[in-house]
This record gives sequence, C-alpha cells and structure tokens, in this order.
Amino acid sequence: MAKQIQAIRGMNDILPDQTGRWQALESVIRRLVASYGYSEIRMPIVEQTELFKRSIGEVTDIVEKEMYTFDDRNGESLTLRPEGTASCVRAGNQHGLLYNQQQRLWYMGPMFRYERPQKGRYRQFHQVGVESFGIASADIDAELIIMTARLWRDLGIADHLTLELNSLASNEARAVYRQALTDYLREHKEQLDEDSVRRLESNPLRILDSKNPAMADMLSAAPKLSAYWDDESRAHFQSLCARLDAAGVPYTLNERLVRGLDYYNRTVFEWVTDSLGAQGTVCAGGRYDGLVGQLGGKDTPAVGFAMGLERLVLMLEIANTLPIADTVQVYIAVGGDNAELPAQAVAEKLRDHFPGLRVHLHCGGGNFGRQLKRADRAGATIAIMLGESEIAESTFTVKYLREQREQVSVNWAGLQALIEVLGLI
Repeated sequence: MAKQIQAIRGMNDILPDQTGRWQALESVIRRLVASYGYSEIRMPIVEQTELFKRSIGEVTDIVEKEMYTFDDRNGESLTLRPEGTASCVRAGNQHGLLYNQQQRLWYMGPMFRYERPQKGRYRQFHQVGVESFGIASADIDAELIIMTARLWRDLGIADHLTLELNSLASNEARAVYRQALTDYLREHKEQLDEDSVRRLESNPLRILDSKNPAMADMLSAAPKLSAYWDDESRAHFQSLCARLDAAGVPYTLNERLVRGLDYYNRTVFEWVTDSLGAQGTVCAGGRYDGLVGQLGGKDTPAVGFAMGLERLVLMLEIANTLPIADTVQVYIAVGGDNAELPAQAVAEKLRDHFPGLRVHLHCGGGNFGRQLKRADRAGATIAIMLGESEIAESTFTVKYLREQREQVSVNWAGLQALIEVLGLI
C-alpha cells in the first residue's frame, strides 16, 4: 500500500463539520463591512519578495525568519504573502486607486508565515483586512475601531475582548524617542535576552513588546513614548480618544504597544483576549501614512486593521454564540425504487420554490429507519418521507426531528405552509 500523503505541518484542512461556523462568521463580516461602505478587493497570494522587504522591514521577524520565499523559473524572487496591507497598497498604486482619492477597501483570504504551529496560529492562516486611504483625520481611525467593536457585539464575544491603544507619533518624534530608548537599553544590556540584543540597533521599539518576564520591570521603567509626542500627533490621539469615548468604546492606553511591522505611525491598536491562552491578539491595526509613498505611489494617508479568522473561530466555539450556517434543514427520505424519481422531482421543486432552503435528498437506498437516523445526525429540522403510499395519494409524511410533535401528512400546499411556519426560509 502506498504511503499516505499528509498535509504540510501548520497548513490545516477545514473539515465539513467546521466550515459551517466559518461560513457564518464570514457572512457576518461581509454584512458589517458593506454596512460601513467598504468595497472588496482581491489580491494574488504570491507577490514579488521586494514588496514585503520594503514595506514590512528587512529586520523584522517576518522578513528575516517567517516568509515563504522561492525563485520562479525566471529566477525572480517571489513570496507567499505574509500579510495583506502591502499587497493592497501595491494593487491600489498599480491601478490608480489611491492618489488624491478616498478609498475604503477590505479583503479576506489566506496568508503564510513559517512559525511554530500552536493553538490559533498556523503557517497558512486566514485574515480579514480593512483599509482606508486618503483621510488623514482621526475620525476614520475611530470608525475602524468602532466597526470592530460592533463586530464583537454582532458575534456575541464583546465580553471576551479589550481594546489597547497607543500612538507611535510622527516619524520625526519617534526617531528622537528611539535614540532615548536605545541609550536606556544599552545601559541595561546585561538584562536583555538574545532577541532583544539583536534588535537593539536595528529595531529597538520592538523590544518593548517582549513577553520575557525577566525583562518586565526594566522595560516598565524605560522612557515613555508619550513624552516625545509632537503636538500634531498628540492632538490626533486626543481626537481619537474623544470619539471612542463618545461612542462608548472603552480602551486602555498601552505605551508598550508598538506593533510588529515597520510601516506604522501614530495610531496603533490591538483587541486582546485572555480566552485563548498565549495567543491573545485577535485584531490589530493602525495608521501607516508613509507606506503608499514607500511603495512607489504619491504620499497618501492610510489606516487599517487585520483580524485572524482562526482565532475568531476559536472564540466563537468558546462562547458558542454563532449558529452554524450550513446545517441541513429538510431531509427527504426515499421509500423504495419507485419513489426515487418522484423524490428527486420534489427536491428540485422545493429548491425552485424556496431559494436558499437547504435540502438533502437521500441517495443510496436503505429503509426509512436508517434514513431518519442520518437525517437526525445531519441536523435537519424535518424529514419528508416519500414512499409508495404518499406517491399514490399525492401527499408527504413530515416527521419533526427537533420537536416532540406527531408526524403529519400534508399535500404540496400544506408542505409549503409548514416550511414557512417553521421559519426555514
């Protein structure tokens, strides 16, 4: 027997008993972004490697350690996208969508990073990203955060999430702060772990995000970025906070929140949870006003966020708040060979009359008892039994599978009325 081929480690199959929750989640997200006036954009999953080196930063963990990069047959270096913002900006620049325009865009799809697989973190993972271009004021920052708060309410998981907020200020102010932070960290170099020593000269702000408990006290005493905010960045942040206060969205100022990508400036935020163990960030984003110009376009203000679908699905399983989308509603049980063609015709007639009704027509024979067990396992609300007596009398026997009610015999009009009364459409 040939050896079975397994999925690549960290690249998981999403099985039929799981996809219903994914579909329900995706439907809620699609409705939400549409209600805020955002349009979908779809980008390829393979891009030129240079795109991510220029946007994310060559000294970040993603570029140094985590990207899936390869040379194609022409010797061009290509990379499976590790995140969506750079691809979205590339597409906007390439197709003339961004300069001197306002755009509200969103996307959904797989991303790829070579990381150690663990709960909620995989090497192929799925993200929803929402990006806004052409608006420099804090009102759009607030809208994006308020949108995410509404999503948590719609999903029934708002009690599991808290918002952390910070400002990275302007590039100029951050450069001054970076020097002060670097000077401080050099004085405490003996307390830095190996990763932090490596980052000290290349990306010292990322050291603030360290989860090493041995460094916690030292980092808590480090200079605070807020002391270096320029007046414009301070006013922007205060405006954002005022808008969140007015919308009733609570938040916590976290001055060690810096995000892992080099392109952020001013607003940065994360929605975090303690329901998923160590992988506590569910949604994160911020402002990246310099990225469009950095990737060859005209300078354009921009802000966005991304959320991991795997982690949201885990949260939905914990909270058990979102109904599964693709459960069978009507199961047609077939009594004998003579009933097969009439049953097929009934199934198609139901689909014609009730678009969207989830109808499962039994195939493969078997007695009614066995078929009804399958109907129950499929989660059907009712089973329609169609045998020789029903065909002779032009009726349908309907068995309730989710209620303690007597089965009934109805004609076509009665079947239509029953489906409507049960709210199956």
